Amino acid sequence: MTVLEMSRYLSRFGRGLRFAVLGAGNGGQALAGYLAWRGFPVRLYNRSAARLEAIRERGGVKLEGRFEGFGRFEAVTSDLGEALRGARVALVVIPASGHRALARAMAPHLAPGQVVVLNPGRTGGALEFYQVFREQEVHPGVTVAEAQTFIFASRVVGPGRVRVFEIKHRVPVAAIPAGRTRTVVRLMRRGLSEFVPAAHVLETSLANIGAIFHPAPTLMNAARIETGAGFDHYHEGISPAVARVLEAMDAERLAVARALGTRVVSAREWLQAAYGVVGSDLYTAIASCSAYSGISAPDEVNNRYLSEDVPASLVPIAALGQLVGVATPAINAIVELASLATGVDFFAAGRTLERMGVAGMTVDGLWQYVLRGEKIFAASGKEAYSGSGAW
Repeated sequence: MTVLEMSRYLSRFGRGLRFAVLGAGNGGQALAGYLAWRGFPVRLYNRSAARLEAIRERGGVKLEGRFEGFGRFEAVTSDLGEALRGARVALVVIPASGHRALARAMAPHLAPGQVVVLNPGRTGGALEFYQVFREQEVHPGVTVAEAQTFIFASRVVGPGRVRVFEIKHRVPVAAIPAGRTRTVVRLMRRGLSEFVPAAHVLETSLANIGAIFHPAPTLMNAARIETGAGFDHYHEGISPAVARVLEAMDAERLAVARALGTRVVSAREWLQAAYGVVGSDLYTAIASCSAYSGISAPDEVNNRYLSEDVPASLVPIAALGQLVGVATPAINAIVELASLATGVDFFAAGRTLERMGVAGMTVDGLWQYVLRGEKIFAASGKEAYSGSGAW
């Protein structure tokens, strides 16, 4: 896009649309920098002020790699109220294990018309945020949505510098209730044209491939990781035996989705769609995926593949399985092993049905909730929400 084309685009669609980016890690700096480089007013927030020092001194971040330029921020702050004030869209770019605490912290600062988008939500992220906002009596005019995946592959490469390796061509997003999704997409596409509407948050949540590809290989290579022997997470860490465990977990994820009436693709189908690779089984498909070459395994066992993907991906899949009567023994086994390896009871700490606000619902009740914002419990049939999504 030329400077003239960008100017015309912003004049017609984007000028005045303010973004708050919450989280200044690899993804947050890349997303905030890109939007600011595009000319949007952006406020970057991080809970820890120390991480912001170099960015504040520079006034923004330098983009490298896929995009070259400088994104200058309207504000760089560890004050959440300052970041959210006047922002139409708040982009949450923190580990999903921190979503619940951030939702509580955001609640007093939100105003009608603001849109909160989780990048990504993992599994049940929007449901959990929505439930926290209900508990905190946030105005129903605030919209919660989640992206199915993060838009960039990016890394911070120095103080105030971030490299974007690639941008995804298509990022599904859904709001709760689902009727608000198109409004969210229209706003997001002003700055990020790659966002497309998904049917509902069950679709974005259960299409979480990271739940399958991250935790089990980490646990099954724990001794190798702890000896300090570096290796490729995908090509060396996923052997035929490891891949068979992943296939069993993936079959359970698909079974939960089917029981909920939701169609999501298998891990093998996803690899074909994303990278054009095929294989007679998951092992051969991963082994032939050149995009995974050189992606290193974590250098410690207790990393985000466990601390984030287990409580915010595997636990809610298993919980939704309980709701629909689908057993998830392979997923449960990985959660239990992760709990033993880290000393954290992930089943207790993760996204339970209660934390997602759907405990006691039937499948029909869950559908009413995600599509229309109506909360109906199986025992009493009492409606707690109106069709407008108000709480």
